[in-house]
Amino acid sequence: GPIFSDFFRSTGGEEQEKTKKELLEALRIIEEQALGDKKFFGGNAINLVDISYGMIAYWFKIMEEVIGVNVLEPNTLPRLCQWAQNFMEVPVIKENIPERHKVLAYLRHIRQKLLLEHLNK
Repeated sequence: GPIFSDFFRSTGGEEQEKTKKELLEALRIIEEQALGDKKFFGGNAINLVDISYGMIAYWFKIMEEVIGVNVLEPNTLPRLCQWAQNFMEVPVIKENIPERHKVLAYLRHIRQKLLLEHLNK
């Protein structure tokens, strides 16, 4: 959504701190109100909600690396981090995720393009 997009486009300083804070608040709501104490959003097995949030488990961690800012951390979002680990261990998910180095290269390319557009405004 827009919060992830704003975070990915952030260029540092106050802007980045603001988007990080907004994203952390949104992730806390997801953790507390949607996930709760369940292994997956649907309980003991993945469902459509888990799949829709699956980008948090894989893409978002790589996005954090590209930006150089961590939000999804065990000390701030312990249940969501555990969910991400559980989700990534599901065989059908594990067998179908794109290769990490390809996602990293893609996200670096997109971020560089976005930053250049931002500078040219």
